[in-house]
Amino acid sequence: MQWAILSGIEGNLAAYEAVLADIRRQRNPVTDLYIVGDLVGLKGDNEAVVRRVREPQPGEPIPQVCTGWWEEQCFSLHGFRGLPDAPELVERYGLGAVKDLWETVSRQTVQWLATLDFGFHELDCLLIHGSTVSYSDELTPETPPITLCDGLIRADANTLFCGRSGRAFECWIEPGALRSTVTTLDQTAAPQEQEKSPRRVVGVGNVGRVGQPAYVLYDPGADRVSFKQVQGSVAKGFGASKGLGYR
Repeated sequence: MQWAILSGIEGNLAAYEAVLADIRRQRNPVTDLYIVGDLVGLKGDNEAVVRRVREPQPGEPIPQVCTGWWEEQCFSLHGFRGLPDAPELVERYGLGAVKDLWETVSRQTVQWLATLDFGFHELDCLLIHGSTVSYSDELTPETPPITLCDGLIRADANTLFCGRSGRAFECWIEPGALRSTVTTLDQTAAPQEQEKSPRRVVGVGNVGRVGQPAYVLYDPGADRVSFKQVQGSVAKGFGASKGLGYR
């Protein structure tokens, strides 16, 4: 068994195809493919990416997809949920981004995106876009350890895979002493010792934004994470057709 975990395709079909080709080349076959958010974005062909994800070719693992930040902006624009008029999108990218996203992601596609899960809990792993609190949370190696540990304990997971930051990293948390206390209106419960086994947060990188497409392979049996970066000229073809190149 081997998982491929990726995030941030952001409409870049060429980059996604390059990752799929790299997955097919693996000596240990990939049995499960997880996409932890951000299928769509401001550049590229969002509709083509969604169609490709929904219609895998024979022999390819069926992608399991959860919601990301860009999907949440679509829900806001179309009035599915969240604040109206996508204020996060406007603040970060300006009013022009509203028009671009509205025109490149159809309402029918947004309806399908709205059926996606928040994340996946598989074995002792949690796979989500941001954190257990929000899609927009960017977990990184610089995030305070107590924040990372809190998310893992909330999810009852030993490994958390996330994609919001776009960075590829593996961060271990080894709590020396951790206690939790529950306080109600009636009383304060006795402190409880939390399990002190090491836990891990893994950033899975980004497929379609900048740089060479990056993703993660995970072997649950060996509990081994491998970081993959796809080499080649994917960026040039994508940049020439859509005006967005890789650095």
